[in-house]
This record gives sequence, structure tokens and C-alpha cells, in this order.
Amino acid sequence: MAQTAPTAAKTFFGHPRPLFTLFLTEMWERFSYYGMRVLLVLYMTQYLFQQADAGKEVFGYSAIRGILTHFFGPMSHQALSSQIYGLYTGFVYFTPFFGGLIADRYIGQRRAVYVGGILMAIGHFLMAVESMFFPALIFLIFGNGFFKPNISTQVGGLYSENDPRRDGAYTLFYMGINLGAILSPLICGTLGQKVGWHWGFGAAGVGMVLSLVIYHFGGKNLPLTEHRQSIQEVESAAHKPLTKEEWGRTIALTFLCMVTIFFWGVYEQQGNTLQLWSDQSTDWNFFGFEIPSTWYQSFNPLVIVFVAPLLDRYWAWRARSNKAPSTVTKMALGSFIGAVALIVMYFAAQAVGSGKGSVLWLLGSTFLLTMAELYISPIGLSLVTKVSPAKIVSMMMGVWLLATFFGNIIAGHIGSYYEVISKQDFFLLLAVLSLVPAVLFLVTHRVLTKALGKNI
Repeated sequence: MAQTAPTAAKTFFGHPRPLFTLFLTEMWERFSYYGMRVLLVLYMTQYLFQQADAGKEVFGYSAIRGILTHFFGPMSHQALSSQIYGLYTGFVYFTPFFGGLIADRYIGQRRAVYVGGILMAIGHFLMAVESMFFPALIFLIFGNGFFKPNISTQVGGLYSENDPRRDGAYTLFYMGINLGAILSPLICGTLGQKVGWHWGFGAAGVGMVLSLVIYHFGGKNLPLTEHRQSIQEVESAAHKPLTKEEWGRTIALTFLCMVTIFFWGVYEQQGNTLQLWSDQSTDWNFFGFEIPSTWYQSFNPLVIVFVAPLLDRYWAWRARSNKAPSTVTKMALGSFIGAVALIVMYFAAQAVGSGKGSVLWLLGSTFLLTMAELYISPIGLSLVTKVSPAKIVSMMMGVWLLATFFGNIIAGHIGSYYEVISKQDFFLLLAVLSLVPAVLFLVTHRVLTKALGKNI
């Protein structure tokens, strides 16, 4: 599936021009996703569940609350919202496994992106109707399953197998994701908190429509991929057995993906308990102006936009000197930095107590958590397209995202203890959780690099 890189004359920051189409498509899709996510926990805890308990119709609320109560016992609105947040964000990363599989075998990557985008647009606009909250989440979950693995895989399709620009392409692609994530709290978050929840959700829907329009009109610049073949040809290639060497790479890559589960369980607290910390325990008053607490979620992508290009240049410089750390080492370092980020929040909880403290605690922790992310997420995306057998590359992208599914489930469950145990113990627990993958990556480094290839 890998394509020969376009000529040097047609470039976007030194990369093939079609990367610009994928960059903008993903930017507006992520605007819609994070625009909805930035409001989700606050909307549930501060409005929706209170309305539902007062008798307002929210389709499926009683059944879902009953099921979660059966397994986890009676819950406050915060604990319930954390569980639902974890299930939603988890299943958003569960369905891409099947969306990638369907694209690989049946409908192709481009058709899958269209299907996913349309389903997500419907879901975002349904969020503006209180009674349709849970059906809206289902549309978003299935839509993301088709969209996410197939837009990411097309980035890898712009490069030949040994093109050294591949890692840099995913870093730039990651910047597109984060430009959307910067804008969404400022626009959707402000509209939701200051004007009305439904205005914020509606703005997220507009972002998804823009994403589809850009993808459609920029599609002529994309490389020819398997969707140009007949369904029979695609199925024939997909059903060919993997070689022994391909099986080795697949098993090693699957293990590496699964180890990141622990990191994602910590990282995804940004939209959950760390957002609650921002809202309840952080002083956002600047010279008499009360900044919406959702603006906090713009800081993570803002750091990425500024730091990612510098980190990409640093890694390229190290690679030219043959001193670049392996992918496994980078991911171990990222997990360790993530643990340090939560140690900062441990001391913040000690200093702030039950009052409100400086925003610097939260921003300092988030800066470190963002650095941890840059050592794991874009590197992992690149690795999947680099070492996956071509006939299952979209499915393996789904495996990478499947790890985030389990991580989000963990994040939701752990987040339900935010009001149960002390804040110091809560953040210390998260720090320990982030150390687990750091240790596992270091212990298995030699085996993984041998199976995946010495040049990873």
C-alpha cells in the first residue's frame, strides 16, 4: 500500500502536498471531537444529570445508571460522569479496530472516512438535543471507528517504506490534530459555558462538516490506495496468510500497543478529573476577568504545536549522528515523564487543599504530560504504518487505538475515586500507573527491537 513519495517540487514543509489535505481534514475533525469532549464532564455533572434526576427525559439514562450502579454501587454525579466519560472515550478508540478491518477488506480507506465523518456529524448535532444525549454518543463512537484509523493510515501511504520523512509527517499531522484541539476549548468551551451547552455542541458539529468538505475537495490530491481496486482484489490480498517474519512483527507491535494502556489511563484524565480540578480548584481570575475553566484544555495542544517541530528536528539531528534512541526507548521515557507530571499534581493537592490555587500547578503538570505524549503518540502512529504487514495496516492502526480504548476505560474507573480518596492519594495512584509501561518497555526493549527491526 505504500506509495512512492511525490517529487520534491510539490511539497508542504518538505512533505508531499496531499499531507496538507489530511492535515486540515484531521484538524477540523479533532476540533469537533475535543469541542464536544471539553464540555462533556461539566455538562453531565452540572446540568444533564440534575435535569434527568428532576424528571426531564434523557433517553437511556435510567437504564445506564442502573447498569453502572449494579456493577460499581451507588455513585455521585461526578463518579457516574467519570464512568460514562471513560466508556465513551474508550469506545471511541475501540471501534477503529473494526473500522480498519472493514476498510482493509471491503470498502477502502476513503469510503470509510466518508462514512465515519457523516455519522460523527449526526452525533454532534444530536448532542444539542438533551433527550438524545446517549444516542448521540453512539453515533460518535461508530463514526470515529470508521474515520480515525483510515485517515491516519493514509498519511503513511504518502511515503515509500524507507522514506526518512515518515516520522516527521506524523509529527506534522499531529500538529494538525492539536491546532483543532487548541481552537475547540476557546470556541466550543466558551459557547458552552457562557452562552449555552447546546451552542458549544452545535459548534463542534460545524467543525465536523468542515472536515468532510475539505476531505472531499482535496481528495484528488491523495495517493491511489486500495479503494481503486475491486473488492475481490482487496479481499484476496487481505486473506493471504502472514509470513513468519510478519507474524513476529505483528505480535511485537500488538504487545507494544497494549503496554501503552497504562499511560492512556493517566493521560485521559485531562478531560475528566483534571478538568474538574481546573473548574473547582484553580483560580482563573485574571485582573477581574474570569477565564472559562475549559480553556485549560487548550494548553496541551498549544504546547504540542510549539514543541513538536523542535522535537522532530532534534530527533532528526540525532538520527543523522546515529545517536537517536529507539522507538521503544522513547516510549519508556514518555511514560516516565508522565509519572513526574502526576507527582506535580500530588504536591499541588498538598499545597491547595480544599481551596483554589495557582494555575501554574495545573499548567506545569500538563506541560510534562504533553511532553510524555510527544514521546509516545506520534511515534506510535508512525511505527504502526512502518512495521505492520501491508495487508493489515488499517487493522493494526485499530489495534493501536484499541489500547487507548482500554486506557480510557481505566481512566473512567479510576476517575470515579476522585471524590472518594484524598486528592494526594489519587494523583499518586496515577503516577504509579504511568510508571508501569516505563518499566515494561525497558525490560522488553531487546526483544521488541529485534522483532520489529533494528531501525525502529
